[in-house]
Amino acid sequence: MLKKRDLYECHSLYNLMMDPVVFPYVRYKCQSYEEYLFITNQLIAQEEQKTCISRTILNEMGHPIGNIDLYNIVDNTGFLATWIGTPYFGKGYNQRAKESFLAELFLQHNIETVFMKIRKGNIRSKKAVEKLQYVKLANDTNLEVYQTINHTDQIYDLYHVERLGFLESCEDMQHVVAT
Repeated sequence: MLKKRDLYECHSLYNLMMDPVVFPYVRYKCQSYEEYLFITNQLIAQEEQKTCISRTILNEMGHPIGNIDLYNIVDNTGFLATWIGTPYFGKGYNQRAKESFLAELFLQHNIETVFMKIRKGNIRSKKAVEKLQYVKLANDTNLEVYQTINHTDQIYDLYHVERLGFLESCEDMQHVVAT
């Protein structure tokens, strides 16, 4: 479902990213395919420097359908960004990608906290993230971070996932499945 980024999937991802429904919510807004290649190459280099972790989201056939990234990694904390192409909306890919990525972050990379900033007007993303029991609204509990991401206007809601809460949630899910 997730794989490390490489340049081979850029053409497919660029075409999905340029959809007017997706493009406004993409972190790295590239205006050309060449720019997308350049940004992807930078993300691969940043991962080697441990300032970013970036994965391609794949469907069941192994085709690239979106990206999920942890960026601005400082002191075992970072920000999550995800986008998925419109043909794959509403099919559960977002939730599965987040769960797989968070498991990797917390178990393999020693990340402690993952923040998500979501535009207040992005109802689709807010509904998707609020379905996840381990995600908590953090506007009030992480006021300093909330004020940093909204330094002029309050356009983002801040959510966070704590390592312990995610791992406990996974144990609860396994218990429900096992019984």
